[in-house]
Amino acid sequence: MSEANGSQQNCGGKKKAMLVYGVAQISATVVSAIALASIAVGVCALKQQSKLFNGCVEEVVAEGKTNAQAVRYCNGGN
Repeated sequence: MSEANGSQQNCGGKKKAMLVYGVAQISATVVSAIALASIAVGVCALKQQSKLFNGCVEEVVAEGKTNAQAVRYCNGGN
């Protein structure tokens, strides 16, 4: 009878370990998904900023300035 109790206790410890492992795996997956989502949002913002900058450069070049002068102007220079 004591052997049966001992095997149940060992199994209980394994169940707890597997539960902790499962929770850790799910937590890592959630953190990874959040990180990927934040990277995607950052890339979208960068793409929008790039479009605005290119539009500014094209507009200044159309006014007759060189590309270098246009880039300087759009970066905040005079």
